Formats: sequence, C-alpha cells, structure tokens
Amino acid sequence: MADLATNKKCMFFRRMLVLNLILFALTPAGRAQDVNLIVQKIRMKLDQVRSYEASAMIKTNVSFLKVPESKVKVYFRQPDKIRIKNETGISLIPKGALVISLNGLLHGEFAAIDAGKDTVRGIQTRVIKLIPSDDKTPWVIASIYVDERLMLIMKTKTTTKESGTYEISLKYGKYASWALPDQIICSFNTRDYKLPKGITFDYDDGTRKQVEKTIRDEKGTVEILYTSYEINKIIPDQVFDN
Repeated sequence: MADLATNKKCMFFRRMLVLNLILFALTPAGRAQDVNLIVQKIRMKLDQVRSYEASAMIKTNVSFLKVPESKVKVYFRQPDKIRIKNETGISLIPKGALVISLNGLLHGEFAAIDAGKDTVRGIQTRVIKLIPSDDKTPWVIASIYVDERLMLIMKTKTTTKESGTYEISLKYGKYASWALPDQIICSFNTRDYKLPKGITFDYDDGTRKQVEKTIRDEKGTVEILYTSYEINKIIPDQVFDN
C-alpha cells in the first residue's frame, strides 16, 4: 500500500511539473528563453566558419544604373569582417548591407523577442526581433526569420541608423550544413542607395527630374550567386583594408 501511495504521489508531481512547464512556455519569460536558445544554436552553427573565400556572380538591379553581371570574390573573417571585390575594383553592394551581415547581427549584445510565425517561400519560420543593447550599433532593430528544423536564417529585415532598411533573402544548397547560402538577394530603397566614387547616374530619358523621382520611389536589389566556398582558410589582413 505504501508503494502504491508513493507511486500515486510521484505521478501527481510529474503531472504538476509537466503542467508548470507548459504554463511557463506560454508566458513571455518562457518564450524569451525559447528564442534565446534558437539564437544560441544559430550562433553555434555560424561559428563553424571562422573564415572563407567564395567565388560568386553579382547582379545589380537599380533602374538608374546600367551594371553588367560580374564575377566577384567574397572574403569573410570572424567576427564580422567582409569584403567583396570584382574585376573593376568597384563594389556596388550597399554599404549598410555589409554592416548587417548575419555574423554582424548575431555576435553583438541584444534582446531577442518572440514575434510569432511567418512563411518564407513556403517554409514556416519563427520570427525573432533583435534590439541591440549598444547605442553605437549601426542598426536599430532587426527581424530574423528562422527555419527551426534546419536552424537556418531564411530572411532578415534590418533598419539601420544611416542607410535605411534592408531586406535580405537567403537560399541554401550544398553548403547548408555550414549555414552558408547559395544565393543572397538584398532589397533596399534606392533613396538610401549611395553611389560609389566614379559612378554616375544613367539618365535614360535625359531628365534629372524623373531619375530623382525614381530614387525616391523605387526598390533596388543586389543578388549574389555563390558558386564555391573555401572554408576556414587564412585570409590576410590586407584583403579587408579600404
């Protein structure tokens, strides 16, 4: 009889423990712990890659610029150094997009907030909002869209202090286990696009007024298609020098 009473008591406490865990998961504190664990797992996956040199093709779609597709080399080194070089020596990647790389976002101090679910290209993702703790951080708020099954970031949307808002879509293939994408598409408002030195507007209709209206109203994109990565190779310091 004593054993039966003890077993019943154990079952009761187990049920209460399960109930308390469920209730905790439904509270803001429980959800906060959950998203922080997701962010930690993504960080661990990104940290596998200490550096890389990648070969890629870049396509720039900005209506007032005529930019041919070009081959580029992309260099990265932890925690957030990144450099894109092409044959002309001119990078048409918006500066803000480089600042808000995945590593740049996730290796600072920030608060992570559960923002529910959303679908990205048919995949259900967990949306996590990030708010930086340091006032000197170049971005003010970011949302990451996470495939929880693969622990991969499918999309980011980041508002910066000086360069507007950037939305970055990531598609993965043979380097998914390293959390390295095969394709990145960066979308931005052309109003916030700053031309590199030596590049001028292409006035298709011969009028500055219409081009200036385009700059105010249009979205631009930059697409990077990666063909190969050399992972964890030594990248010299001078590669990242301006």
